[in-house]
Amino acid sequence: MLRKVIIYFVLALALLLTAYFSFVYYATYSEGNRSGELIKFSKKGYVFKTWEGELSQGISGAQIFKFSIMDSDQSVIQQMKDLQGEYVKVTYIERYRTFAWWGETNYYIKEVVKEDSPFKVK
Repeated sequence: MLRKVIIYFVLALALLLTAYFSFVYYATYSEGNRSGELIKFSKKGYVFKTWEGELSQGISGAQIFKFSIMDSDQSVIQQMKDLQGEYVKVTYIERYRTFAWWGETNYYIKEVVKEDSPFKVK
């Protein structure tokens, strides 16, 4: 009897963990675009090295958008390196939760394009 209870408990726990990790892996909360000056982009972390960046969305960095990029998005990583200090528009997805090896934030950049800054005088 006790053996059956332990087996059912372990199976239920495995099922719940599988459902949780599947939800975190596949589910997204929102998606959208943001524009701003790319002021920081680096690979950092103690155990897991992840790509992290910041976008200044206001005058003098008053509003900062922090984001992560997954290692599998190598073209986006290279574009970010090339566009450091430029005004860019990013397309992102927001996840409910994250894994430590994915990044520090819940925002993940999927695409980046250079744009003209609205603050530059023509």
